[in-house]
Amino acid sequence: MVVFRSRIKWIALLVLILSVGSLVVHLSITKSSGVQLASYARDSLWQDFDSLLGAKDFKNKHLWRPVKALETLQPYANPRTSYPAPSSKNNGFIYAKIFGGFDKIRSSICDLVTISRLLNATLIIPELQESLRSKGISNKFKSFSYLYDEEQFISFLKNDVIIAKALPESLKAARKRNEFPLFKPKNSASPNYYLEDVLPKLKKANVIGLIIYDGGCLQSTLPASMLELQRLRCRVAFHALQLRSEIQVLGKKMVDRLRKSGQPFLAYHPGLVRDKLAYHGCAELFQDLHSELIQYRRAQMIKQKFISEELIVDSRVRRDKGLCPLMPEEVGILLKALGYSQKAIIYLAGSEMFGGQRVLIPLRAMFPNSVDRTSLCSTEELSELVGPETPLPENTFEMPPRKSDKQLQEEWNKAGTRPRPLPPPPDRPIYQHEKEGWYGWLTENDTEPTPSPMDLRNQAHRLLWDALDFVVSVEADVFFPGFNNDGSGLPDFSSLVMGQRLYERPSSRTYRLDRKVIQEFFNITREDMYHPNRNWTVHVRKHLNSSLGESGLIRQSMLSKPRLFLSHPLPECSCRTSPLEDSRQIRSDDGRFLYGGEDECPKWIKSAGVEKSKTDDSDQPDYEHDLLTEQSETEEEFAKSKVASAFDQDEEWDPND
Repeated sequence: MVVFRSRIKWIALLVLILSVGSLVVHLSITKSSGVQLASYARDSLWQDFDSLLGAKDFKNKHLWRPVKALETLQPYANPRTSYPAPSSKNNGFIYAKIFGGFDKIRSSICDLVTISRLLNATLIIPELQESLRSKGISNKFKSFSYLYDEEQFISFLKNDVIIAKALPESLKAARKRNEFPLFKPKNSASPNYYLEDVLPKLKKANVIGLIIYDGGCLQSTLPASMLELQRLRCRVAFHALQLRSEIQVLGKKMVDRLRKSGQPFLAYHPGLVRDKLAYHGCAELFQDLHSELIQYRRAQMIKQKFISEELIVDSRVRRDKGLCPLMPEEVGILLKALGYSQKAIIYLAGSEMFGGQRVLIPLRAMFPNSVDRTSLCSTEELSELVGPETPLPENTFEMPPRKSDKQLQEEWNKAGTRPRPLPPPPDRPIYQHEKEGWYGWLTENDTEPTPSPMDLRNQAHRLLWDALDFVVSVEADVFFPGFNNDGSGLPDFSSLVMGQRLYERPSSRTYRLDRKVIQEFFNITREDMYHPNRNWTVHVRKHLNSSLGESGLIRQSMLSKPRLFLSHPLPECSCRTSPLEDSRQIRSDDGRFLYGGEDECPKWIKSAGVEKSKTDDSDQPDYEHDLLTEQSETEEEFAKSKVASAFDQDEEWDPND
């Protein structure tokens, strides 16, 4: 019996040893395979940021190439007819005050130069109200030189308009006494208004002043007899208005850093600006606090008679009409539908991002390589751009004084006869962010507070941030507007960028989409936007790719140019190296060219274009050919691409999963 028990013990011990050995072997195999799997995932899918930027996606190479159909267009804003130089014996001086941000300033200056030429007057360097010394900017700069190069502006336009830095000393005192006529023209003012109403007073007083609020002071489309004035607008915007050297240098550094890995990049401007959202009634696209801020601004606009609509409107109806900006999430889905890889580099432009970084979360989840100026520039570089500024007192937050026990007792005794309600429970703590900025005045006051000195300084800084974004957006390989041509008649950042790109590099890829059509597409698949079917993707690609070429230019000419000439400076400020067939030229009902109509380029432009085409010719297919290739892919290839794209997605690609 004892021997039997000892054998059982030995057998149990052997089984235990074998079990432990088997467990150790299995654990080692599992650990080894797990390490290999983690290493594979890390190396192939979750690479670090630098390796993502360095990897080139040759499959989607066609998404970055220029549009060959527009390569015959060349910039040409020189005068084409007799154009006498300005005379020092003219009708007097024009000084101006310009209100508004970067886009309004740029458009207004072009109109001012054009009006000075029309009235044969000397233009005084305009005063930019957002960058006056009262806004706390650096003493290193004057108003105009905060943004632009004064010397370049004066010297380049010497054959067009006489420009002076200030009024003569004999006239400065009279201006301070408000002795000169002052005008507040609308951005739709006609040339006849200036010739009939303004010119007589200019000749009589020798000086007039203009106050510009609407981002311009002259109508966009001018009579056919004034084509040279339109070309003057182009010379001002695209040649004379050069940003000061510090802005250009830092902007070029930003572009170089974006292209450091050898990859192209896409610039995207969301256009989420409070005034635009309030004008069109897009409050319901946001939540809570931001909706209230939009509605408050809209109420102000109604009170100022800037808009004549009801305060409360259906934002979704406005969105479906294309009157609201595309949200960053929608733009990300469109870029995915076009075929842009998750590795694509996207530059986020815009000094004002209404809604904060929260609205960018879906886009950043789809495209992790989304960057802005703060991630490309150091704090020191941005500070050097601003220049030395006088320190301002910080907006210190002070909690309301706590009531003493004696005061509380006195209030309780004065509360009235019993039965009295029980005293309220202790107040919850008041956090600092609830009493500062937008949170504070929305919860405590009915009116928006007067901007503090720091707020005014930040508004001036926004001019510089927009200038940097403008440089990067113009140089980008692809530009995607979130909100352009909104119908308000006011200039916008995206339209100016699109016009500059159309003038300098007409063949660069600039999407000119129709937001109304895009919203119709989204309404089809809004319940499942992250998993659209093949037909939806094909139709979206077709619309967006067609907007790069002729159909997009025609739409811009019909809708955008009548409101802002600089958004579509064709055909006045361009020429063609080879003439366009008459059958392809399209005119509007009033005889204006919608597509075509450009003069033939001079020989010196043609020769320069030929040399450039030889340099750039690397057997690049046209985007239309690429579109046909994409649409003719088989169902099997499409299924493979869907599997590959799903493999590339991160965990936030579909929030419902």
